[in-house]
Amino acid sequence: MKIVSIAVSKKKGTQKTPVAEAFLSKDHGLAGDAHAGPWHRQVSFLSSESIDLAREQGLDVGFGDFAENIATVGIDWKTLPIGTRVRLGEKAVVEITQIGKECHNRCAIYYKAGDCIMPREGVFARVLEEGAIRCNDPIEIIGAPFSARPA
Repeated sequence: MKIVSIAVSKKKGTQKTPVAEAFLSKDHGLAGDAHAGPWHRQVSFLSSESIDLAREQGLDVGFGDFAENIATVGIDWKTLPIGTRVRLGEKAVVEITQIGKECHNRCAIYYKAGDCIMPREGVFARVLEEGAIRCNDPIEIIGAPFSARPA
């Protein structure tokens, strides 16, 4: 499991621009990203496998096109329970807060790509411990939510 893309945007509802590295700020999100702030969806995740499948279905898309902050390989985000804690790179830790989202109207991403998979497959998290992240950094699941722990 590793990070294959990191992306940021200045405006919500638009594609994000891939960057080689970024900083995850505690209780805020990715520095310089429009979605960062004091709320439960500070960082968004999408598996690169989902992006590949969208390409195979004929969509002309790449990293950042679905407005995901972090694309990964080897992890199916939508199967992890809310409350799961995940380490990104050496220090950053996030906690999953939401799986999928409701789209109230079609955004620029939908019109460019012809579909948006974030409402179905995107996962959102808040930053518990800050740190720098880079493409190819490892990802480690470090804790299940309290309700999923064995008795």
